[in-house]
Amino acid sequence: AVAFFFFFGWTIALSSTSNPNQLLSVESLGHSYCALRHGQSLANTAKIISSDPSISTVQHGLSEFGHQQAKESANAFAKNVLPMIQQDQYCGVAMVSSDFKRARETAQHFANACIDVSIPLYQDKVILETRLRERNFGELNGGSDSKYQDVWDIDITNPHHTTFGVEPVYSVVERTTNLILELEEKLNHATSGSPWKCVLVAHGDVLQILQTGFRKMDGSLHRTLPHLETATVRDLELEKSDKGLCGYHALQ
Repeated sequence: AVAFFFFFGWTIALSSTSNPNQLLSVESLGHSYCALRHGQSLANTAKIISSDPSISTVQHGLSEFGHQQAKESANAFAKNVLPMIQQDQYCGVAMVSSDFKRARETAQHFANACIDVSIPLYQDKVILETRLRERNFGELNGGSDSKYQDVWDIDITNPHHTTFGVEPVYSVVERTTNLILELEEKLNHATSGSPWKCVLVAHGDVLQILQTGFRKMDGSLHRTLPHLETATVRDLELEKSDKGLCGYHALQ
C-alpha cells in the first residue's frame, strides 16, 4: 500500500509496507557524498520558517553575510578537493542542490569555486533537485522559527506525524535516500573510473534527517545528531551494516 501526503505545492507518496530508508540494505556506495547547508538566508535573519516551494524558490535568498559565508566555504572546499582530483581520488565534483533560492545561490558559489581551479563539474552545472527541498512545515510557513522545536518534540515519538500539516520525517527519509540510489546510478554512467565527490546542497531539517539514513538510524532521532551550521560541509559516511540501526517505529 502507498500513502499519499499532500503539502503546499507538492505530493509525496510514502510506502506503508517497507522501511523508508532506502539505504538500509546497502553495504557501500560507489561515490562520495557530503551535506552542505545553505549560507545564512534572509529567512534566517528574519527568524521565520520558509519551506513553501511557491515562496522559497523565488524569495529568501542569501543575506549579504550568507553570500560571504558561502564564498569562503566554497573556496576552502575547492582548495581541499583539488589535490584529490589531481591524484585521481575523484574524477570531479557533482553539485546537486535544492531548487530553493538560498540553496541555489550557495551551490553556485561552490560551482564557481570549483570552476576557478579547474575542478571538473558533473554536467558542467549545478543540478537542481526537488527532493532536496526543505521539509515542508505546512501551516507554520511564514511563522516564527521558534516553532521548529514544537515539531521536533513530536518527531522523536512519532515520525509519521503531520501535526501543523508538516511533512512526516519518514517521507523525508524516503525521498532523500531514494535520491542517493538514483544518483549512484547516474554518476556510475558518467565516471572515468574514479568516483565523483557529490555535494548535496540543502537545508537544516532535510540534511539532519538524511544523515540518519546514512547512519541507518531511525529518522525520529535526527535532532540527536550534531547540528549542521549554515555554509558548513559535512561528509556523509554510510554505516556498513545495520549495527547503527535503532528500532524503527512501526509503519502504519
